[in-house]
Amino acid sequence: MKRSELQQKARQYINGRWESGVTTGLSENPSDTREVVAEYARADRSQTEVAVRAAGDAFPHWSQSTPQRRADALDQIGSELLARREELGLLLAREEGKTLAEAVGEAARAGHIFKFFAGEALRASGGEMLASVRPGVQVDVTREPIGVVGLITPWNFPLAIPAWKIAPALAHGNSVVFKPSELVPACGWALAEIISRAALPAGTFNLVMGSGREVGQAMVDSAGVDAISFTGSVATGEQILHAAARRRAKVQLEMGGKNPLLVLADADLDRAVDCAVQGAYFSTGQRCTASSRLIVEAAVHDAFVARLRHRLAALKVGHALERGTDIGPVVDRAQLAQNLAAVSAAREEGAEHVWGGEALQRATVGHYMSPALFLARPEHRIARDEIFGPVACVLRADDYDHALQIANDTPFGLCAGICTTSLARAMHFKRHAKVGMTMVNLPTAGVDYHVPFGGRKASSYGPREQGRHAAEFYTSVKTGYVLS
Repeated sequence: MKRSELQQKARQYINGRWESGVTTGLSENPSDTREVVAEYARADRSQTEVAVRAAGDAFPHWSQSTPQRRADALDQIGSELLARREELGLLLAREEGKTLAEAVGEAARAGHIFKFFAGEALRASGGEMLASVRPGVQVDVTREPIGVVGLITPWNFPLAIPAWKIAPALAHGNSVVFKPSELVPACGWALAEIISRAALPAGTFNLVMGSGREVGQAMVDSAGVDAISFTGSVATGEQILHAAARRRAKVQLEMGGKNPLLVLADADLDRAVDCAVQGAYFSTGQRCTASSRLIVEAAVHDAFVARLRHRLAALKVGHALERGTDIGPVVDRAQLAQNLAAVSAAREEGAEHVWGGEALQRATVGHYMSPALFLARPEHRIARDEIFGPVACVLRADDYDHALQIANDTPFGLCAGICTTSLARAMHFKRHAKVGMTMVNLPTAGVDYHVPFGGRKASSYGPREQGRHAAEFYTSVKTGYVLS
């Protein structure tokens, strides 16, 4: 897609029409900051409220549509995403900085998500009949759509995360107001443009682009929004939770992680290093599931660190579109500065520097940094704070029990992994890791779209995302009694 086309088309989609905004914003290519990826229309509070009203007006019609109609619409969206995955992946790589292979894979994942929920629209249960404890009374339990859903999504997976929120919302009969991150408006618009051709009733799906302070806050505050699903920072998630609670709106939050990967003395070290590199550094470490705490048993600590350092030295950091690039740029200047500040803090606190952590110069001006590795103690900030970049630390553990203790010593609880050849240790870990997802001999970053996603503690709040469990958030349960 040409730059001029994006500049003409990156507009709001409200009540079935493309509209300009009150101001214009720009998104730039983090691999080459001289390139403007898109000019986009920025909405304000009043335009957001128009979108919310349009969604409210559309809800009665869409919520009463047949499962087949909803399935057909979602299947059409999924088919177009898959057919255009190369084009969409190119756009994603240019705007977010993910390597081209990863970006194309994400576009395909978005397509598969819509197709999965096309099936869910048909598979949705009509409810259940139960015997009452009272004679002559019948009881039925059904699920109904909840109404207008506000979806606020982050920049790190600008196609997949919107897909796994929009698709179940529509599949279960809700209407949608969607706000993508301002760092990736072109990706949000491209997805909306595909959805706009799915013959949904006007107002069923709406795109509003703009700041979280104005557009996002308007969605959270609006009495017309029945539920909010948000993925982003802990601080913003907590603000949304408090604001939504005041008006008793339903809330679903995914907010981050500081995920451990345990490496036991009996582990296959080559496999463990692969898991660490993929989990901690691929996608430039910009994943809430990244394993930024590598907890290694003392018996193999030094050997693991040596092998990991060797692997990091071989990784190529470069332009997201260049062949052979392993790690693309950080998403923007502010995130790069935050990453470098975390590296400096680790040095100041006494963590031992092993590799990387420097800003890099490449042929194009971009937000590049080398993957950073430190040896740390559990009290160091690098071992406690989510950094959201290619930065990880190794923590030495005396034995498995000590490693598990360190793993659980965090306010986060999204996911945790273990590398071991012991079935007993693996099963114990799966039961006792205080997280929502566990991985055995696999990277922590890498999940399927047809099963639940979410965590515990400060990582998540509310029902799980993805898979059949998405119905818990996007529907409301009704119990009916009939005297026969």
